[in-house]
Amino acid sequence: MHWVIRVDVEATPDDLWQVVADVDHWPEFMATMRRVERVGGAELGPGALVRIAQPRMPVLTWRVTDWTPGSFFAWQAASPGVTTTASHAVEARDAGGSTLTLGIHQTGFGAPLAGLLMGRQTRRYVGIEAESTKRRAEEAR
Repeated sequence: MHWVIRVDVEATPDDLWQVVADVDHWPEFMATMRRVERVGGAELGPGALVRIAQPRMPVLTWRVTDWTPGSFFAWQAASPGVTTTASHAVEARDAGGSTLTLGIHQTGFGAPLAGLLMGRQTRRYVGIEAESTKRRAEEAR
């Protein structure tokens, strides 16, 4: 299962990245986040663990697996039969501003069932997260 959403943002890539990478504050402006806590207080970066509680979802611990400061990070969470990778990309637009791309990719023997049971909710959450991030970055300008 794989979902991707892209939104254009009227903010510089640096301003957008500040919002994307500031996971501690996501619950302040994302209705899809109840609690986000960095495990052990580690800086967000390669190998960092982040525990996330979301409405109607199990609490998951995400491990940062890919980190390019200023432009990209991905993290993974494992649950029985499913590994979920979430990606967050920030790119400059030629006409100014930025593009935010959020992706969810699920693998494992349970991925088809997870997609069937939670796919609609996951797609809705990713859309809310993209629009919430866009709004926050544009307000910060």
